[in-house]
Amino acid sequence: MVIQSAYQQEQDKLKGTFAEIAKQLGSIGPRYYGDDYVEQLLDEKREENRQRLELLAREPYFGRLDFQENATASPSQLYIGKRGMEQADSVRPYIIDWRAPVASLFYSFTGGEDKVEYEAPDGLIEGWVHRKRNLAIRDRILERVVDSYVRGGENLGVTDEFLLYRLGENKDNRLRDIVSTIQAEQDQIIRAPREKALIIQGAAGSGKTTVALHRLAFILYRYRDEVKAENMIIFAPNLMFLDYISGVLPELGVGNIRQTTFTDWAIEMLEGTVKLTGDDSSEWFALSGHNRNVTSETPGRYKGSLFYRELIEEKLRQYEIILLPQEEFIPWDGKRLTVDTMREWYDGELSRYPFAERIERLIARMKRWLDIAASDIAFHPSGNEQLKNAKKRLQVYVKKLIVPDPLHFYKQLFGVGKSGKSTLDLSGMIPSDVYQTTAFRLARNEVAYEDLAALLWIRIAFKGIDGHRFDHVVLDEAQDASPFQIAVMQAHMKIPSFTILGDLAQGIHEYRGIHQWEELYPLFESEAIAYHSLRQSYRSTTEIIEFANQILSKTDTGLPLAIPVFRSGDLVQVKQLDVDNERISFILEFIRKERSNGMHTIALITRTSDEAKSLFADLQDKEPEAQLMEENQTNYRGGLSVLPAYLAKGLEFDAVLLPNVNSELYGSSTRDAKLLYVACTRALHSLCLLYAGDRSFWISN
Repeated sequence: MVIQSAYQQEQDKLKGTFAEIAKQLGSIGPRYYGDDYVEQLLDEKREENRQRLELLAREPYFGRLDFQENATASPSQLYIGKRGMEQADSVRPYIIDWRAPVASLFYSFTGGEDKVEYEAPDGLIEGWVHRKRNLAIRDRILERVVDSYVRGGENLGVTDEFLLYRLGENKDNRLRDIVSTIQAEQDQIIRAPREKALIIQGAAGSGKTTVALHRLAFILYRYRDEVKAENMIIFAPNLMFLDYISGVLPELGVGNIRQTTFTDWAIEMLEGTVKLTGDDSSEWFALSGHNRNVTSETPGRYKGSLFYRELIEEKLRQYEIILLPQEEFIPWDGKRLTVDTMREWYDGELSRYPFAERIERLIARMKRWLDIAASDIAFHPSGNEQLKNAKKRLQVYVKKLIVPDPLHFYKQLFGVGKSGKSTLDLSGMIPSDVYQTTAFRLARNEVAYEDLAALLWIRIAFKGIDGHRFDHVVLDEAQDASPFQIAVMQAHMKIPSFTILGDLAQGIHEYRGIHQWEELYPLFESEAIAYHSLRQSYRSTTEIIEFANQILSKTDTGLPLAIPVFRSGDLVQVKQLDVDNERISFILEFIRKERSNGMHTIALITRTSDEAKSLFADLQDKEPEAQLMEENQTNYRGGLSVLPAYLAKGLEFDAVLLPNVNSELYGSSTRDAKLLYVACTRALHSLCLLYAGDRSFWISN
């Protein structure tokens, strides 16, 4: 039990901390606006320090660890915050950065009298924890003090008190950091070596996205001399999700990390040469009926496979051979540059360059050869005329060596733009429906989503990396990505440094995504892979998680069920309403009730986009502040939202209502179950499901 003296002690400490921060802020001095470059750099450092201190002034720390090292007489009180701060005129730390080695004890220590240890730059440090204290400071006010461990005390029933306090808070329109409540299993992932491909299977609400973002902040701190923020990238499912997570890294003091989607990045890398028109797989799925399970290779699964990458690689190897014309260059009678000589250059010293640069260097080599050969005719009466004609012949010759852009090459693989079948044609080598659909698109100068990985792979062969090298990649919702896409990302790295996270139970794009994480293993050496499973769900109440688990248990995914943190709430409502007017009236009453209960974010999650648009139209006059969330939307404003389930993935809301969970909209396919699972697990505190007619098979009676 926390006594008053502990609270007063922390009040006094906080007062002293604010005084120290104010002292350091006052010593920074004014901004510099002159032209001196050195002074500009110094001013930039001062401004970074000012911003860090101003953030510390709002919430300087969140935890205290009393730690006694070996051979010391008494424990030191270590205050841990989102950013570190040294004491003025001293190198002694006043606040420990949460990413520092000693701070790892705050997260990994779960109790006990035994000696503990942590890995420091100078080696292993051992000692004893005497106290672990959680502190909640909001806008300079100390709100809560919780001792989760006191050496020699009973330490009963308080371990999760601070966590539950934080989990009970309502949501706004931004994902928050979890730096004050990182759990031991999460901390293990965050602090893992960067020279790994971390694959994280995380249940809904397990904090996997937040963990990945904190891992980026840790890597920048731990490997500050080896990585740069501008060389790190986050791939997310859509722009709205990126907006939702955009506040976490700045709050952790991290900037300049690019956040994008694979589609946007691919189109940029391809320099706008492609026109993207939909998704072959989703069209295939729609034609097959929405109740059909994916039991065969769809176009997306095929073109996202490593087998398809090998086919592309084989065609690139063939192209490498036929790229050079099979004829010698004759500048004038009696002088010739043989094919064997050019091939020797091409396959020798020039072989390490990508195709485009390789050809450029080959042409430059041919020009030098011609300049040297010109000495043979330098004193000939018609030498100047011969050399002039030779240069014209060379211009004609090198036109045959032009490397096409990736799209033009890709078209050749599908017989587009050629009068006859070339050796590069994939006809007969891949499924006919994949070939025909792709050829049809390419003939209209269009490509599908699943063609992007192949086009980027071709681009690498033609142009190389071009400085687009990653120090670390975070791939969120990775179950919807393909092995080929991840291979493309890996090609832009010196070492595999990945945080790959997702949930196979939420694989609603299974017609193009992966079905098992093992599909990614061939991309990496066995020692470069680390797999983690996060089962603890921190988002929803116990009632909501148990309800969602009933849906998941009926599927054939074979995934372990989520384990809820014991935070009890209202039972999940399931109600039949067959009359539209009754349904709308119930929805309006649900919104009113949840607002009166203090719910800031409320979502009405539908099965399809058309259903969302129809519901939004019905509510517009009655709920003018409601927002319809659609594909390619770039921001999420909070409040009342109407959206389809596939767009809700990754988001979370205080209260969620599903307006029609009947057997027609949510049929017997595993994909329907996954969509329903996604929709239900968006809710933090309140969940309600309505249905007209027969309820979905996935909802238990």
